[in-house]
Amino acid sequence: MQKPRFEKLVPYDTAHLILGEYFNYYHQFKSVTKRAEIRFEARDWHGLQADARERITLYRDSVGSTTQKVLDLLGDQASDRKTWKEIFLNYSYDIKNFNTRNIAETFYNSVFRHTHQGLGADEDLMFVHATATYREFKSTDPIFQTFRTRTDLRRLFRSILEEKEIDVPWWNFEKNIELLVSEFEASLSKHQIDRREFRLEILKALFYRNKTAYIVGRLISERKVTPFVMPLLHKEYGIFVDALLMDDRDVSSIFSYNRSYFLVDVDIASEMVDFLHSILPLKPLSELYNSIGFEKHGKTVFYRNLLRHLSASRDRVEIAPGIKGMVMSVFTLPSFGMVFKVIKDRFAPPKNSTEAQVKEKYEIVNLHDRVGRMVDSHLFENLVLEAERFSEEVIAEMQEFADSKLEYKEDGKIGIKHLYVEKKMIPLNIYLETATIEEAEEVINEYGNAIKQMAAVNIFPGDMLLKNFGVTRLKRVVFYDYDEIGFLTDHIFRRIPEPRDEYEEMSAEPYYHVGPMDIFPEEFPRFLIGNPEIRAIFHRLHGDLFDVHFWRDMQKRLKRGEIVDVFPYRELKRLEAKLGVIL
Repeated sequence: MQKPRFEKLVPYDTAHLILGEYFNYYHQFKSVTKRAEIRFEARDWHGLQADARERITLYRDSVGSTTQKVLDLLGDQASDRKTWKEIFLNYSYDIKNFNTRNIAETFYNSVFRHTHQGLGADEDLMFVHATATYREFKSTDPIFQTFRTRTDLRRLFRSILEEKEIDVPWWNFEKNIELLVSEFEASLSKHQIDRREFRLEILKALFYRNKTAYIVGRLISERKVTPFVMPLLHKEYGIFVDALLMDDRDVSSIFSYNRSYFLVDVDIASEMVDFLHSILPLKPLSELYNSIGFEKHGKTVFYRNLLRHLSASRDRVEIAPGIKGMVMSVFTLPSFGMVFKVIKDRFAPPKNSTEAQVKEKYEIVNLHDRVGRMVDSHLFENLVLEAERFSEEVIAEMQEFADSKLEYKEDGKIGIKHLYVEKKMIPLNIYLETATIEEAEEVINEYGNAIKQMAAVNIFPGDMLLKNFGVTRLKRVVFYDYDEIGFLTDHIFRRIPEPRDEYEEMSAEPYYHVGPMDIFPEEFPRFLIGNPEIRAIFHRLHGDLFDVHFWRDMQKRLKRGEIVDVFPYRELKRLEAKLGVIL
């Protein structure tokens, strides 16, 4: 027997439906995350990476299925603003005391926008602005454990490691303790911390990514808060601590926006983010939400920050410096640390890809291990800004190259239908124009490392010109042009065959067949770097990239299922060799 439909309760039932689907999503999010410990203990690295990808797609799948259920329930009322106002108020009331209220708000926003295709932010019917600080929600028990000691550092580290109940034997446990004490004493001296006047607060949850589990904490002294991170590796002979990281540079790199998201079991996301922000104060909260897997809420936090910045500033969006791309129009707000990238309606030759293919490339990067070398991005659809915030040059560029993405609003605003927002960096070619020879050597070494590390995770960047790489605040080199990106194992790396006669040797055109996936590494020196001095540095540091052997060897390793080690901290910090580990 069909239940009667009470029309007055439809808004409440709809709010309850969305809330129920949010609960289901959050349960699945936690369930996938909790597998990480099991994967780590079993050394199931492929499974751990698959879980990371599954968790990313989980949100969009949940929002998609929820949207359809909402449309089915509402029927003709699906576009009625009065009905949605009541849905919004009912939902707001029901989540008022939730400890994951901020994540629940973002889930609602996503469902609302999916039921209203083409709509931008609606301040009356969405959680556009934060409804609280969210810091009022705290765990009943602290999310960290506190360790105090004045004299016995060996006891301190033994306690920390024994508290992490990993169901795997340790490799050379006492040697781990000995090395950690030595590294810790050196760090205390470097940071000028009195060993008698500090406490350690260590998060109870471990942070998992790829083949590593991280113990994350903070050292609180009278003078300051210092990060405290220990990466754990698990090899066939057991687990061990591979480093003790207390420098901002190392810890910031581990939590970089260019890396894949951690699998870490979190009950109250805002509480975890506040802890991380205490050791990484220069990182925006949006990036920290991203880092623990709540990338959609990270996008919400970023958007709220953008709105605040726009209201407090007066500069206008302008064309970003650097060589103009053939696929993307790139803009920047000078006072804001991000760039805005819009796919052009048509691409200049020799580019022959389509807009759909470019979007697919961004999707590959979103799901893939970015290994610290591919910039993360937020996708925005129907982003609406005041028309006066765009310079005349930007409007002219958009009208000429991406007019289909523009929408002029009656209230003096302009909507951009599809764009990516990324962290602002200095293009590598521009950085090198004013770099000293020492600075040039540092970033050129980084450039080569970036190419090699992307290769290690089965990514071939395609267009490896300097202009497609950026230099970050920490002088890391990161790739950001994805229209020609592809999987390394799909390419064929060849040597140029010897010419058979003088005619072939003098020919301006290739005298040999070139397939669509053929790559000739010995040609790289001709077009990657124009400056002979810079080219010589690159050849000295990374000359192996000019030979097919490097590329073919990496392909073989990837095809046999190897997950190549790429560490997000400096080699000089690693302890594996000092532990006497079986190599």
